[in-house]
Amino acid sequence: MGRLDRPIQPARLPAGLKVWIGGSSPPMEDYHSPKPPHLLARTNRNGRANRMAAIKPLIAGNWKMNGTTAALAELASMEAGYDQAMRVRLNMLVCVPATLVSAAATVALNSGVTIGAQDCHAKPSGAHTGDISAEMLADAGASAIIVGHSERRTDHGETDEQVRAKAEAALRAHLKPIVCIGETEAQRKSGETLAVLKRQLAGSLPESAAIVVAYEPVWAIGTGLTPTLADIAEAHAFIRAELAARFGEAGSAIPILYGGSVKPANAAEILAVADVNGALVGGASLKATDFLGICQAA
Repeated sequence: MGRLDRPIQPARLPAGLKVWIGGSSPPMEDYHSPKPPHLLARTNRNGRANRMAAIKPLIAGNWKMNGTTAALAELASMEAGYDQAMRVRLNMLVCVPATLVSAAATVALNSGVTIGAQDCHAKPSGAHTGDISAEMLADAGASAIIVGHSERRTDHGETDEQVRAKAEAALRAHLKPIVCIGETEAQRKSGETLAVLKRQLAGSLPESAAIVVAYEPVWAIGTGLTPTLADIAEAHAFIRAELAARFGEAGSAIPILYGGSVKPANAAEILAVADVNGALVGGASLKATDFLGICQAA
């Protein structure tokens, strides 16, 4: 999607924030950092080692059903804080409501920040009133799509099969699917966590390793609660083993994000856990200071 050279000031955008007509989010950067092959551990800014092979961390914000054009001022502040040093260390993605994808993509143009969406229909077009296809989101400037979030699975009854179809739709539109999995509190208490993750991985993932997986324990989303670091490590190690078994060497390179009440205060210790390759951030991604604080911990 080309952009015109004439900057405009849409009437409803925050004062002083200029965008370009027809802008698009830049392509998702390669998730692999140019670290030498002998570097088998990553150390964050606080000196903690994290076995992440050569996977470049991805910090992804999920604005959920929040934000109007006024919120683009926060996005602009995120871009301002995403300096060259941070760009070398990590990829930044902000998944906004569908109504903001186009405007956010124009704001993010040439900033290094990529823009994503939060859901899509499995089909490219058709008589599906109110739905939005992956192709439409790509045309609006998205580079990635969250699929299978627990709030979609709970509120809309989405099944693993439907999540897989949406992930395939994202790939069809040349977008990066972020496939969400995670257990409920009842499933954790009954010792079913790994069985649930195994079932969701088997049913929700497409036959392609060009994906991101996000582990979000349902009971930790938006509650302020988080699993122990040992619990996170166990889940991520299990997911990594399942991905490697299914995709071979490519499965070892798929980013696995942790999500569930991630905030600046706990980001460093979570991101230092082995096989945690980034974070899917909810409420803390709505404010630039909080989101950048998480990025600084990576």
